[in-house]
Amino acid sequence: MTPKAEELTALDNKLSKRFIELDPRGYFLIYLDREKGLICAKHFTNIINEKGLACDPETGEPLPTRGKVERTHTRIYTGQTAKELCIVIFESKDKPCPVSYLDHAAYLGREFMRAEMALISGEEYVQD
Repeated sequence: MTPKAEELTALDNKLSKRFIELDPRGYFLIYLDREKGLICAKHFTNIINEKGLACDPETGEPLPTRGKVERTHTRIYTGQTAKELCIVIFESKDKPCPVSYLDHAAYLGREFMRAEMALISGEEYVQD
């Protein structure tokens, strides 16, 4: 039996709500620069406190999960495709790699593919 699109969407939505351990090397905000035809990923550092919350390394305060946060990124990574962006991040000479958890790397690969499809189709991209 072939799964229906609605069933797969429901599964993805359910999986998006699972607990994930946050990467101590930071997080990425992914967006499109349509004018330049690029997928962009701003990298931000964080520390993880004893409760497992991502915190600002300067203040030690937990980072809010909603609303706008004014922080300075450490770097912006860009690529025309998901593959190019993954190579720039994971195969660069920059050490240490800004990603230390395999599940974080897999998540980024999925998100970069979604962003690439939105860039090609012209649809809106919203990071999961």
